[in-house]
Amino acid sequence: WTTIVKRSKWTCFADIKKTFNSVDNVGNQHYVFNIKGNNYRLVVVIKFTIQFVYIRFIGTHKEYDKIDCANI
Repeated sequence: WTTIVKRSKWTCFADIKKTFNSVDNVGNQHYVFNIKGNNYRLVVVIKFTIQFVYIRFIGTHKEYDKIDCANI
């Protein structure tokens, strides 16, 4: 995942979706990726203008259900 992200030049959500079909935009510049067959979730903040991705959460689906992913 990190290798692909480092090489990407995303300018909008549609660009991310082309790279990772399982990504969801949950608002507030936060995006959720399903990992390992939806067993894990990765929540990131993406700053398109500076081409930077901040990892905010990595955990199981059960742990993810307990967080407010748009505001972490």
